[in-house]
Amino acid sequence: MKRPSWKRFPFLKSMIYSSKTKNIQRIFAISLTLTVLIMFLAGAVLYNKFSRTAERNAALTSQQIIEQVNFNLENYFNEIANLFDLADDKISGSAAVLSPILAEELKTITATRHDIVSLGIFNAKGEMVTGVPYTDLRANTHLTEQSWFDLAMQHPGHLTVSAPHIQNLFKGQYQWVVSMSKGVEFTQDGKTVQGILLVDVNFRIIDELCRRVSLGKRGYVYLLDPVGNLIYHPQQQLIYLNLKSENVDQALNYSFGSFKDELYGEQRLISIRWVTEVGWKIVGVSYMDEIMTSRKDLSSFIVWVLALFVGFILLLSLYLSAQISKPIKRLEKTMRRVEKGDLSTSIVVKGAFEVEQLSIRFNAMISRIRELMEQIIHEQEAKRKSELEVLQAQINPHFLYNTLNSVVRMVGSGKNDEVITTITSLSKLFRISLSRGNNVIPVREELEHVRHYLIIQQMRFKDKFDFVIEAEDEVLSCQTLKLILQPIVENSLY
Repeated sequence: MKRPSWKRFPFLKSMIYSSKTKNIQRIFAISLTLTVLIMFLAGAVLYNKFSRTAERNAALTSQQIIEQVNFNLENYFNEIANLFDLADDKISGSAAVLSPILAEELKTITATRHDIVSLGIFNAKGEMVTGVPYTDLRANTHLTEQSWFDLAMQHPGHLTVSAPHIQNLFKGQYQWVVSMSKGVEFTQDGKTVQGILLVDVNFRIIDELCRRVSLGKRGYVYLLDPVGNLIYHPQQQLIYLNLKSENVDQALNYSFGSFKDELYGEQRLISIRWVTEVGWKIVGVSYMDEIMTSRKDLSSFIVWVLALFVGFILLLSLYLSAQISKPIKRLEKTMRRVEKGDLSTSIVVKGAFEVEQLSIRFNAMISRIRELMEQIIHEQEAKRKSELEVLQAQINPHFLYNTLNSVVRMVGSGKNDEVITTITSLSKLFRISLSRGNNVIPVREELEHVRHYLIIQQMRFKDKFDFVIEAEDEVLSCQTLKLILQPIVENSLY
């Protein structure tokens, strides 16, 4: 059986070959690459977003801590202001500033607070009227030239606060204090006069309020007065020795909020808040490298998460691509066997739903092709058989007609022996032609058919030719189509 030509089935051949640039694993690889790029892009966006958020949170946290310091300081100064109001009421309500009753009341007021170092009342000339404890002033204090005295005289209704300093008014006292003063009225020698109430408070309380605050591992808080003088700094001694400095001028330009600066090559985050009660400025210092440490931790976390996701997606993609490509490759191998002419093969229906459907359709297609091929073969055989029968039908009547004419002439001429020979050969020729309806006969019978044909023709043409039939014994039993030699011999005779 002749193998089919693929020219008859171009659709099948186009199914077998496909562009290598479109294979599934490569598509998966491209998809995976795009997915990884998108994930890294998303990671970069998230890192940028989170780092900015971390920086804003750090600024917010610093600002909240500064707010807490401000709250504590304002509470403290409000308490001192209440003490001033109480002392002012006692002083203004006393009949005489030097009365023993007023002295006891002032002692009681100062005894309620352990942070009060001293309390004193001074007249407009700078002379001490009374105080707690009542002791002598130091010589050459130049009291009227001191800032707290001058501000209290200029703004009698306002509470003024000095920068921290060593107590320099009273003998025997050397504590680090903040002087707070306010203008008051009192009765002296039966007259109401203007004076100043001075309270020195221990700076240790303010120092503790600020020292307890930490902004990260290295951050700190310091205080400035309205003109930029340092009121408190955790490294104040180093600043006095010019071993450390602060960007005070830059801090003075801000009244609230946060900004970045650089000192000694280090990036810092500065947070500002006013203490409205006294006009001080709270300055919080956070170091950016500590904030960046959080960024590094965040970036490491994001990288690890992305790596885990990429690894998971890679394994999943390899698994899925294998699950999809294996049955398709199996289908491709089967198609290649079909391409080589093996129409008896079929593919195992296994894999994803789409692959299963494709396999079922492929098996159905191969089955249909086999049916079509068998149908074509049967049709071709039937066609050849009918053509041969038509040819035989054409040959036999024509030959019979000519032979009978020759027999009639021979009977008229009295050639009885020739008539017998001709009719005998004719009967044997037709017996072989019929061959019980078989179209395929042995070579021996085909040669016998040709021999009787030549005998009849020899009788017709009155011995005008001779013939010899030669054939090897090995081929006599072989099969051949019936009447395949007779037309050739007939043409040769003509």
